[in-house]
Amino acid sequence: MKKSYIFTPGPSPVPPEVGIAQVKMVHHRSPDFGEYLDRVLNGLKYVYQTENDVIMFTSSGTGAMEGAIANCFSAGDKVIAFAGGKFGERLVEISNCFGLNCIAIEYEWGENADPAALEKALEENPDTRGVFLTQSETSTGVVNDVEAFARIVARTDALFLVDAISGLGAVDLKTDEWGVDLVVGGSQKALMIPPGLAFVAVSKKAWKAVDTATLPRYYFCFKAAKASQSKTPPETPYTPAITLIQALDVAMSMIKDEGLENVFARHELFARATQAAVEALGLEFVATDRSRAFVTTSVWAPEGIKGGDIVKAMRNDFGMFIAGGQGKLKGKIFRLGHVGYFDRFDITSQLAGLELALKKLGYPVEIGAGVTAALKVLAGE
Repeated sequence: MKKSYIFTPGPSPVPPEVGIAQVKMVHHRSPDFGEYLDRVLNGLKYVYQTENDVIMFTSSGTGAMEGAIANCFSAGDKVIAFAGGKFGERLVEISNCFGLNCIAIEYEWGENADPAALEKALEENPDTRGVFLTQSETSTGVVNDVEAFARIVARTDALFLVDAISGLGAVDLKTDEWGVDLVVGGSQKALMIPPGLAFVAVSKKAWKAVDTATLPRYYFCFKAAKASQSKTPPETPYTPAITLIQALDVAMSMIKDEGLENVFARHELFARATQAAVEALGLEFVATDRSRAFVTTSVWAPEGIKGGDIVKAMRNDFGMFIAGGQGKLKGKIFRLGHVGYFDRFDITSQLAGLELALKKLGYPVEIGAGVTAALKVLAGE
């Protein structure tokens, strides 16, 4: 018998109680659903660390990225977007699709976005209307310094938009304290439910931009969503993913019970344990600054072995689904997930599977070296 595991950085595993919450179907205009939605919207404010409105959509995170841009900008608006990975590039692509004047600041995949590059770009472009940054670049494992960027943007009239789809609930992001105007999140990462819900925290400054923006939007209209969510009990303008909202209600309760600070600490611990194992196995990291790689650990495939072969060996031989590379890193790296519903034994199981897969593919592995290194971190040594 072969058991299946999911160790990707999204979708991430779903707790049993979260899965069970999806069994019951209620009508989306019923009082029962209104209670679910009310709790979820308040729970999202807790995770976002905000008193701002959090708008919900039934879509992938990309839908909310598109919505944030379409609702707050007009064709020709100048924006600065940092692109050091697949999802930073997506912010550029959406901007171009909607006719924005996008200044793309490209940097090496695996490096962190440099706040000094933003200061320089803003000095050269004082008419910038928006700054776009990916908090957790899932394609490389890097987590960028949102707080440092926020301090710089705060000195201007520009809106600060952060893609926090894989970071929300895994890495600290103080939306209000840091002054982030638009924060995009998704359901299938640290929030521990299946794909299909996306969210945007919207500041008062961003709402003012909504009033004057002229780009077209219909399904992702912030005003329509806010009008429905402001009812008592709250509603959605269109039929939502009812069962996912019920699941998120349970997941939010679990996150609150653990406490945000403990959730962040757990993610960092598991990242450190995974990194210790990778180092013990003599492998090289994609992220140049491991101190800022919490959501997924991206690793260069050893010389002579394709990243995709490692992914296939773990899946086919051991039932373990990890992620390969994306974009320019496709076939060159593999990614180990530790975001969301994982415990310490999930981490060591994944690493044991990695050791066996590498050995099968001919890489010189001292069996147990990686797992032992991880266990020492998990034991606090």
